[in-house]
Amino acid sequence: MSTTTEKAAVRQDPPPRATASAGRKSRKQSMGVQNAAGWLFSTPFLVLFTVFMAFPILATLVMSFTDFGLRNVTRPWEADFIGFENYVKLFGDEKFIKSLFNTGYFVVVGVPLTIAIGLVTAVLLNNGIDRARTFFRVGFYAPVVTTIVAVAVVWRFVLDPSDGLIAGLFSEVGWTAPDFLGSETLAMPSLIVMAVWRNVGTVMVLFIAGLQAVPTEVREAAKLDGASVWQEFRGITVPLLRPTVLYATVITTIGYLNVFEEPFVMTQGGPSDSTLTVSLNMYREGFNFFHMGYASAMAYVLFVVIMGITVLQLRLLKDNTK
Repeated sequence: MSTTTEKAAVRQDPPPRATASAGRKSRKQSMGVQNAAGWLFSTPFLVLFTVFMAFPILATLVMSFTDFGLRNVTRPWEADFIGFENYVKLFGDEKFIKSLFNTGYFVVVGVPLTIAIGLVTAVLLNNGIDRARTFFRVGFYAPVVTTIVAVAVVWRFVLDPSDGLIAGLFSEVGWTAPDFLGSETLAMPSLIVMAVWRNVGTVMVLFIAGLQAVPTEVREAAKLDGASVWQEFRGITVPLLRPTVLYATVITTIGYLNVFEEPFVMTQGGPSDSTLTVSLNMYREGFNFFHMGYASAMAYVLFVVIMGITVLQLRLLKDNTK
C-alpha cells in the first residue's frame, strides 16, 4: 500500500507555479532567439543605411556650418567652422531667393493640377470606361516608369519652336509657335505640364485603389435618393477619398519641392534662371562651384521647408478626414 502511494506521489504533476515559471522562461528564450535572428537578418540593411544614409546626412549637417570646399575633399578636418554664416548668406543671395520662388511656383501650380487630373482620370477609368480599361491604365502609368532622358527627348520634339509637333499644328493655321523652353514666361509652365504628365499616373493609381474601397451600397443609396452623378461625386466620393487625397497631396508636394530632373535636363535652369529650382541651385553650388558647405546649408533649408509644409498639410487635411 505504501509503495503504491509513493509511486502516485512520484507521478504527481509539478506545482502550478513551477510550470508557469518554466513556461515564461521558455517563452523568453524563444523571444531572445527570434530577436537575435531579427537583428542578424537586419544587419546588412543597417550597415548600408548607416554608411550610405545616416552618415552622409550627419556629415552634411556638419558641413553646413563650415566653409567646406574642393580643397577639403581629401582633408575634411581642415575646413573652418563658420557657424551660421552659410545660412545668413543664403537669405541675402538673390539667386537662392529666386530658386525658392521658382520652386514654390512649381509646387503651387503643379500639385493641384496633378491631384485634379489624377482624380478625374481615376474616376473615368474606374466607372466610365468598360472596354480596354487595363490598356488605358497602363498607358497613363507608363510615363511614371519612363526615364527622364526619354521623356526629355519626346518633350523637346513636341515643344521645338521650328520642327516640333506643336509648331506643326500652329503652322497648319498660319501661326508661329512660341519658343516654349526659350521664353522666361513659358519655360516654367512648360516644365509643369511635363511634370504633371509624368506624375499623374501615380496619383491615378492611388485614387483607383481608394475608389475601389468605397462601398457600393453607399453609391446605390445615393442613386435611389435621386442624386445626380455630380452630387454623388461631390457628396460621397470626394469625402470618402479624403485620406487618399491627403496621402497623394503629401507625396506629390514632397516630390515637386525636390524637383530637379525636369529643369536640369530640359532647360538647365534657364532662360535667365526662370526655371532654376532649389535642388538645381544646390547641385550647381556643390558640384559645379564646389561650395559644398554652402550647398549643404541650402539642402537643410529645403529640408526644413519640406518638413514644415508636410506637417501643415497633415494638420489641415487630417482634420477633414475625421
